[in-house]
Amino acid sequence: MATALAGMGVLHFARPRAFDGLIPRALPGTARAWTYGSGVAELAVAGLLAVPATRRGGGRAAQILFVAVWPGNFYHAWRARKATPAVRAVTLARLPLQIPMIRAAGRVARGR
Repeated sequence: MATALAGMGVLHFARPRAFDGLIPRALPGTARAWTYGSGVAELAVAGLLAVPATRRGGGRAAQILFVAVWPGNFYHAWRARKATPAVRAVTLARLPLQIPMIRAAGRVARGR
């Protein structure tokens, strides 16, 4: 989980444009600021998960992060409703996949 979050965090900075479209327009500020902010959050959570002394707190932080970004995934799926079938399938598949991620982070938070 730490490796995946670190990789995604780095991608927010390496390819920010790919993430800007996930940011709901209703949020204040620029999409790019939210992209960078979420990248920092992912890197911070990855760091917490990577250190044994902070792993449980990192699990709880990961749960919060996964729940916090879920609206962006809904927004992306909504915006893709007129896209190609493949794009729609990917954006819709991401929604239920967050549930096991949230649950796995909860297991980490409980020390399992």
